[in-house]
Amino acid sequence: MKYIVCETPGNLTLKTGEIPTPASDEVLVKIRRIGICGTDLHAFAGNQAFFNYPRILGHELAGEIYNPNGHLEFSSGDKVAIIPYINCGSCVACRAGKTNCCASLKVLGVHIDGGMQEVIAISSRLLIATPKLSWEEIAIIEPLCIAAHAVKRAQITQGQRVLVMGCGPIGLAIMVFAKLQGAQIIAMDINEQRLEVADTYFGTDHTLTPGPTAKDAINTLTDTDLCDFVLDATGNKNALESGVDYMAHGGKFLLVGLYKDFLSFHHPSLHAKEASILCSRNATKEDFLFVIETLSKKLFPTKAYVTHQVPFGQMIDDFSSWTDPANRVIKAMVSL
Repeated sequence: MKYIVCETPGNLTLKTGEIPTPASDEVLVKIRRIGICGTDLHAFAGNQAFFNYPRILGHELAGEIYNPNGHLEFSSGDKVAIIPYINCGSCVACRAGKTNCCASLKVLGVHIDGGMQEVIAISSRLLIATPKLSWEEIAIIEPLCIAAHAVKRAQITQGQRVLVMGCGPIGLAIMVFAKLQGAQIIAMDINEQRLEVADTYFGTDHTLTPGPTAKDAINTLTDTDLCDFVLDATGNKNALESGVDYMAHGGKFLLVGLYKDFLSFHHPSLHAKEASILCSRNATKEDFLFVIETLSKKLFPTKAYVTHQVPFGQMIDDFSSWTDPANRVIKAMVSL
């Protein structure tokens, strides 16, 4: 069996090993597609929070049942989505149904080895049959769940004004799910090409770049009310600290992107707005089921989202190029 390890920052290595032996609760799954996300790219670059090397990356996965291992709900050849969040089931968050922020959560490809391997052993409880979806649709379920969970956490409703900062894969998906809730979408990014993509394919009503005039532009677009919701999908310190400036009085600011150090906010400004600052982490099984249904109804622009595809054997050569904005990558995908 072939697998790829990120040994150290900037160093991916192709290796061979034995097909894993599944535990009694596990199923063997053949990986058919791997979506490359910001976590993988940051790990490769050496700036991913909560990360140790060496690590097999990959948590955006489309799989095919290789050996059901006695689990009668699955058969060989079944298409499955893989929930990459391994929760304990007993902590305060799990007991409350908030499995996405389990106190001892382990994420495939981050805290434990992930899916950049031909066959993986995974607990049957983390698999969802997806017979109606393409391999590409299955592989983008996880990042779409991140976005869907954020929109659900914000409680966005019809007609509300939403600013999404960052037109990367998560930000673009947030725009789609917020639009499905009837929101008016303002997209913000430093990259004009990304703004063009957001405007053409992902349902934005307005686009703008950050800077000294951004707040004035948002004031004009909202009749000086500013935005009911601001969602950051950049993980950039400057963006995260400026987001509250674009938020209406009584509004909400959701931190979806992750910055690995401290952030500072001007408390009187927050207090005057009675602001709600929320974090959104990962997703639940309910989010996965919602996204699967959304994809089955063809309500997401998958073809515009998956911009680059390469076979498994070519991934190492191409990986570093996916961080270059000139290559206009939204979602790169590896096929096996």
